[in-house]
Amino acid sequence: MSGAALQITGVDKFYGAVDRGVHAVKNLSINIEKGEIIALLGSSGCGKTSTLRMIAGFEEVSRGRIAIDGREVHMLPPVKRNVAMAFEGYSLYPPLTVRENIAFALKASKLPQAKVDEKVGDIARLLEIEDILDRYPSSISGGQQQRASLGRALVRDAALHLLDEPMGQLEPRLRAVLRGRIKHYIKERGLTAILVTHDQTEANALADRIAVMEGGVLLQFDTPQTIKQRPANLFTGAFVGEPPMNVFAATVDFEGDGVVFGLDQGVQLRYAAGEFSPAVLGELRGRGKVMLGIRPYAVRRAERGVAAKVAVNQWLGDQTQIATDFAGGTMVLVEHDRVRLAPGEEIGLKLDAGALHVFDAESGQALSHGPELA
Repeated sequence: MSGAALQITGVDKFYGAVDRGVHAVKNLSINIEKGEIIALLGSSGCGKTSTLRMIAGFEEVSRGRIAIDGREVHMLPPVKRNVAMAFEGYSLYPPLTVRENIAFALKASKLPQAKVDEKVGDIARLLEIEDILDRYPSSISGGQQQRASLGRALVRDAALHLLDEPMGQLEPRLRAVLRGRIKHYIKERGLTAILVTHDQTEANALADRIAVMEGGVLLQFDTPQTIKQRPANLFTGAFVGEPPMNVFAATVDFEGDGVVFGLDQGVQLRYAAGEFSPAVLGELRGRGKVMLGIRPYAVRRAERGVAAKVAVNQWLGDQTQIATDFAGGTMVLVEHDRVRLAPGEEIGLKLDAGALHVFDAESGQALSHGPELA
């Protein structure tokens, strides 16, 4: 990568008066390299769309600066920022056909008509909208309009391509196919793209790095693998992953050469101190209370495991998800084979030390992760 395509430095967004209105984005700083695909991921209202719209110029920056290719743009109108945007609400031009909507983005480039037709045809084939190119937006479905809006953005030669929930209206099969095609298209051309989504599958499939946001705050910015395996905080750990991470409040005690996590209803998880690194033992000593997390795929059944009672057993066609009553809460485990377990049946669960994620009980910041524990 040849340098930063986008630099966001200390950006705040207030709706209403600065320091008194709704604080939608809080002191956001992030650098995106040329050729990267970045996903802004978070729940509704977390600030991801406000961030995208500030980059595009459709929302004012309350504080801070935004630079594209080293040029500060946060005071410039959208037309002078050299960004292409696919809007969640499509924003197609009603009097123009789909073909004309996509080609409209190429007018300023002064390409020969034959080249414009070629580029429109290529993007239409990619998005499977060749059969609607001569129809008007009012006569096509929401999913077709969304693909037309996406095509209008991707066909442009721009410094940044901003994609706001670009596939939210598509049926699952088409969405899965287009994810791979779009990623290949972006990478093949060396484009830089920022994707806003609440769909973690989409973020994982498309993005080189994911920025997890909540309450206007950037909580973690890293590769999909790192975010899943080493979440920086409890929110990220619980938000990213399907099924979600199992989380339980626990006390920490040291008994002889062992470590005991005490959960509700008298449940105890006992480990030899040697199963933890010295650094982790140092984090645990004197802490008293922590939050324990473990991914459902890491929970195993074992005859001599900790007692749990089956609440729900679901076969999903390619895996079994078993929800159990455990320590006053719900522990979910996943198995790849079909499992015959009835609700109310007692089973034992094994939670390896190497699979645990430990978080501070008050701040939620990560103290340790599975690979550090073994």
